[in-house]
Parts: sequence; structure tokens; C-alpha cells
Amino acid sequence: MTSLRRLWPRAVGPSLGALLALAGCAKPTVPARTAGDEPDVRVGVVVRAQGVRISAQGAVAAMRGGGSEFRLIEGQAVRIEAADRTLVVSGAASGRFESLTFLSLDDRRFVEVDGVAYRGVIEVYAREGGVTAVNQVGLEAYVAGVVTAELGRRAPGEQAAVEAQAIVSRTYALDNLGKFASEGFDLRATVTDQAYGGVKAETDQAWRATRATAGTVLTQDGELISTFFHSTCGGATAAPDEAFRTARPRRYLRSVSDRRPGGYYCDISPRFRWTVEWDGAELANILRRTLPSVMGVDAEVVDAVRDVTVRRRSDAGRVTELRIRVGKGEIPVFGPDLRTVLREPAGRLLGSTAVEFTANHGNDGVIQRLTARGAGWGHGVGMCQWGAVGRARAGQDRETILTNYFPGTKLDRWY
Repeated sequence: MTSLRRLWPRAVGPSLGALLALAGCAKPTVPARTAGDEPDVRVGVVVRAQGVRISAQGAVAAMRGGGSEFRLIEGQAVRIEAADRTLVVSGAASGRFESLTFLSLDDRRFVEVDGVAYRGVIEVYAREGGVTAVNQVGLEAYVAGVVTAELGRRAPGEQAAVEAQAIVSRTYALDNLGKFASEGFDLRATVTDQAYGGVKAETDQAWRATRATAGTVLTQDGELISTFFHSTCGGATAAPDEAFRTARPRRYLRSVSDRRPGGYYCDISPRFRWTVEWDGAELANILRRTLPSVMGVDAEVVDAVRDVTVRRRSDAGRVTELRIRVGKGEIPVFGPDLRTVLREPAGRLLGSTAVEFTANHGNDGVIQRLTARGAGWGHGVGMCQWGAVGRARAGQDRETILTNYFPGTKLDRWY
């Protein structure tokens, strides 16, 4: 895909409409897995929403079907809603359109979507009764907008972890181009894929890491790898089948120890160890909501929770089978479903599957209080982000960090 940054000159002249018509409605394609030019990525920043607000930091041109255009000046905005398969625009401009493409005419100012500024081009169209807004942007700018959103701001001595995150995020994006092709974009801007915050999420540190690793990815046997990552492994990472229902074995995704002399690299994480408690009524109510949706068990089966016991663990200590005993028998819950079934009282997923349970029972044998004591945070597969920070503090470089979490892989320059 031709980079839009090469397509748009600094001063956009009378040919703007023709250029937008050429590039604005392109569908995502998966590039051949060979070195080449930096591709663009299409990010669904708003997906099937009731409406979206597009505003201009500076002068913005909007193209509609047929090559015609209208312009927004600084501070102007439009509200876009869906009606059947068309867009209804109100505000600084109005009308009905099949789709709209927005571009800033000043490369130092940006188009804003619901108050969030994005580089590149914004496309808006109606889809399934809602409004979808897609940011088409160069991959390196996308990575710069992901790194801090995913890893947070890091100290200077932790830059190797930031560079490792940049490589992991770039590899993930390239490996998943076209993932949502049927919806008109590649990736979502949320943790469904990777958190992407646009211009606001870019920092000097993120750009240094992005530029220092430009075009660099993780491969095995010349192919991009699947770069899973999570917050905190708690002592050892997980194999894919411990975390995901449909997981195929990969040589580079296996349980890896995070041990260091005197502790673990990720023990600096605020979520290295954690505790959650449910009272008996909370626990029963949560299970009545989660078991039907996750496992197809009728809510009526959960009359009262009599016990929660671990039947099997993996070699890394993660729960692979849990049994929940209710009045009519036992319900088996397997590792990939555990965090979704046993949600916290506030509704959040359980921190991890590296967990132990203690139940306090009443005289009737029903659980009055259940306590979970866990290690780590997230699914546990692939790169441990807090472990990467700990390794960077210990002096490991980005390659050492990544090849520890993805054994047998190497860094390659993809473009």
C-alpha cells in the first residue's frame, strides 16, 4: 500500500480531491512477507458507534463521493450519524453522504475524532447501523502511538523495554494487517488488539524507541511470529493452551521463567501478587451471570456455591481445571475460561490463572467467603511487560529481552 505521507505534499494544491479519491477508500491488504516499503495501517478508532464528532485543529479538507469537497477551519466541527447506509452530517457542514475522508492541510496539525487527534487520514462510513471511523496512518507513527499507551512512561534506564515493546507492537501490527478486512480496517484501537492513543499518546521516548527499531520485527524461519504480551507473568509465562481455547502450539511460545538472582524480573509490578475476595452471595450472583454466557450452563443450576477446588495445574503452576460444586453437582471450568467465569466483584476479569483459592464455609456447607491469592496479571503468554522493564533495569538490551520471552526467534529488518 502506498504511504499516504508520500502521497500528500506539505502544501496540498488543487489536486486534493483526485488524490483523496485515489487513496481514501482503499481496502486493507496483507503485504507479502518480504522486505519492502513501510506500509500503512488502518485502525478502527470508532467502530459502529451511534455518532462521531470530527473537528479541525487547523484547516481540514473533507472529500465526499464524486471528488467534491468541503473544508473545515480551525475550531470547526461536524457531527456525523448513520441513517441506514448513509452518513448524516450536521454542524459546520451538513448533508448526506455515503462516506467521508478527512485530511489536515497542515502536517503540524491534526484531525480530531471525538477529541482525539490522529496523524494521516480519517475515513468515516456507515456500517451495520452505526458510524465507523478509520485512521489510515504510516506503521511507524502507529507504533509511536501504541508504545506509551501499552507500556506507560518509563525511566531513561528502562529504554530497552520501550524498544522491545516497539518491536513487539510493530510485529503484531504487520502480522495482523487485514484482520478486520470485512469491516474496512486492519486493527482496533483498543486492547482487543493494541491500545492506540493517536498523537496524544506519542512521547519523545516512544519516538526514540520507534526510530531506533524502525522496520525491525521478530521472526522465526523467516516468518513474522505471533507476539502476545501481557502486564505481569508473576514468575513464569504461560503456554498458549493455558490461556486460550483455540491455541495451536508454537515453538517460540512456551512457559519461560522470569527468575533473577534473589527474585523475579517482574516483581517490581504492583500486580506481582494480589488478593480478591467474594462473599457467598456475590460469588453466586457472578457465576449466574458468567456461566451461561461462557459455558452454556443454566443460571438456575447455581443455587448456592458449596466449594471451589483446583483439580489440575500446569507445570508452571497455572490452574488448568477448576471444579465449582453447587447443589446439583460439579461444574468443570478449564484454564482458558477461568478468568472470565470467576470475575472480580467489580466485574473485572480475574487477574490471572496462577491462583490459589481458600473457601470459608457456613454450617450449611455453603461458601460464605472465597479468597483468591494470585500471581501476575493478564493471560501470561509471550512478553511480560513488567519483566521487560525489570530486565532493562538489569542491563539487558532489547534483543536479549525479546529472545528470552520468545525463544528461538531473532530480530529482522522487515523494511
